[in-house]
Amino acid sequence: VLDSLSMFNIDSLGLGDLDRQLLEQIIQKHNGGPVGLSTIAATLNEDPLTIEEVFEPFLLQAGLVKRTPKGRVITELAYRHLGIAVPGK
Repeated sequence: VLDSLSMFNIDSLGLGDLDRQLLEQIIQKHNGGPVGLSTIAATLNEDPLTIEEVFEPFLLQAGLVKRTPKGRVITELAYRHLGIAVPGK
C-alpha cells in the first residue's frame, strides 16, 4: 500500500502534491497567513470553490490549516511536516 501511495506522491499524512503546494505557497508568499481564499486561489491558479470544497476540508481536519476571521493560517504542525522552520522558534 505504501509503495502505491508513493507512486502517486502521497505522503505519510495523506497529502498530495497540490495539498503540499497550497501549504507551501501560503508559507512562502504570505508568511504563513492570514490570507484570504481568493488570494490563495489566484496564487495557485485554482478555482476558489475547488480549494474550499476539495483541499481545505482535509487540511483543516488534519490540523494543518486554521480558518480565522482574517483568513487561512498555516499551523505549526504543517511547518514541521513540510520541514520548514517555524517562525519565532
